[in-house]
Order: sequence, then structure tokens, then C-alpha cells
Amino acid sequence: MSEHRFRIGVDMGGTKIAAALLAPDGSVADKRRMPTPSDDYAATVRTVAEIAAFAAAPDATIGIGMPGSLTPKGRVQNANSTWLNGSELGRDLAHATGKAVRLANDANCFALSEATDGAGANFQTVFGVILGTGCGGGFVAGGRLIDGPNRIAGEWGHTPLPHPSAEEADGPTCWCGRTGCMEAWVSGPALSADHRQATGARLDVPIIVELAKAGDELAMASLARHASRLARGLANVVNIVDPHVIVLGGGLSNIGHFYAVLPDLMRPLIFADAPRINIRPAVHGDDSGVRGAAWLWNAEMEGYADSFTPEAAA
Repeated sequence: MSEHRFRIGVDMGGTKIAAALLAPDGSVADKRRMPTPSDDYAATVRTVAEIAAFAAAPDATIGIGMPGSLTPKGRVQNANSTWLNGSELGRDLAHATGKAVRLANDANCFALSEATDGAGANFQTVFGVILGTGCGGGFVAGGRLIDGPNRIAGEWGHTPLPHPSAEEADGPTCWCGRTGCMEAWVSGPALSADHRQATGARLDVPIIVELAKAGDELAMASLARHASRLARGLANVVNIVDPHVIVLGGGLSNIGHFYAVLPDLMRPLIFADAPRINIRPAVHGDDSGVRGAAWLWNAEMEGYADSFTPEAAA
């Protein structure tokens, strides 16, 4: 695959589908977004095909970041956009676009973007974390996504909260049906729900953050509980894969105190004499998902992402 061509990246979010056209030098030449047709699989496929049709680059490659992942048989699993689960999304998108497509988990695409030319560039191993409406992760080593036979590498959002206190022992119910998942503790909706349970106030995360900055003790306590849980989860990741850098993305990555408090909270939980912890915000922000999807067509990714062609979809 030539490295001197345009690439299209699509990020299939729960509320919006975004797309970007990357020039050969990696700059964003054009981008667009549309609302996600919730609970409507056929409309979702049509929307992706429509948003990926950049007239300026009819021969561009198409990479797609999706919620969940594909089983070895090509069916969607574990997507919090639950209407996708069980579908043959790759086949259907190849048919709808009339082009070859490559698909990978959206958090994997985020990690690939930041490892390629973002906050994780020049590091051998990168763990990318998305903290937003959900909690996802992706692992890149030597410029390549690391996946496994179950296609679930990096899914730390559906591991249990480590070292729970007595009050945390049962844990909230996650959309996946389990209780106490990291996603149910550290996502944006989870932070709002925890604050509501503690205070009775139904507030969105940005308001909680602003109140904490103004010295509101209840808001500060909510952010402290959240940071403690996030630190415990990330310390577990470090103990398993020991990445050179952890890059945070998603809406919650803009909470500035993370980068000051997380390393100190994590150190006592890491199995090393002098833990080295490097946590950085994403360089490309909201564009990282679409950029990483576009980079699925890098030569280094040959065989490391699921590919589908219109001929096979026919």
C-alpha cells in the first residue's frame, strides 16, 4: 500500500459519526460529522457510506474505528452501540461504500493515532485510553496494534475495579451486564452518577469540574473519588503491560488535575521499586479517532486490522 495517497478515517461514535480526509503528509484536508442513527443498523451503515464519500479523493483508502470489535468470523461483539452487535459490519460497509475497508476498535484507532504522530510518537509502547461516555483502551507496540485471538486486547473498561473499598464492593451495573466494571466507575456518566449519589445533585461533568475549581468541597470529593478509581485501574494496566506512555483522550481527558495527581496515586500500587509513570493528554484531541482509523492503511498495519472488499461482500 502506497504511503503517498489520501486516506479517509471514520470514527463511529454513539452520538456522532465523524470522518476526516488525510493528505499524504498526515494533515487533515477536510472533515465532517453527522448524528449517529441510534438503534438503526441499516441507517448507520448508510450514514457511514455517505460521510466517507469525499468527492475530492475518490480513490482514497477507508479506515473505520468502531465500537466493540469483530469476532474472527467478522461479526460485531461488545459494542456499547448495541444495535451493531451480531452484524457483519465490515462486509456491509464494503458493499455500501463500494471500496475496500479496514476496521478496528475505536480506542485502538485512538491509540494508533497518538502512537503514530501524537503524544506517543517515539515511544516503543503506548497505551491509549478513551474516557468519555465509555471507557476504552488500545495498546500499540512498535507502531502496530496489539490484539489477540479474542480481539479484545486493551478492553480494561470491562475489568473490575481493583482494591475496592467496602462501599465499592458491589459496584454499579455496567451496560454489559456485569457489575463493578471500570467503565461503570470512571466514564463521564459514571462520574455524574457518583456525584448525584453522594450529593443528590444531578450535574454534568463540566459543571462538577467548575465547582471543584471554585472550591466546592462536595465537587472536589467527587473528583477525588474518581481519580482514585482511575488510578487503581491504570496501575493494574501498568502491572500487566508496563507501557512507556499512557495517553488520555475523550472528554474527561480535559480534566487537568489528572496529570498532576494520577502518578502519585498509582505509584504505591505498581510492582516496581521506583515506578516510572508517564501520562499525557492526546495531541490530536477529537481528531485522534478519525486519524487513527485512516492510519489503519499504513504499511505497518498490513495483517493487523480486519479488511473487507466489495467483491467478498457481494
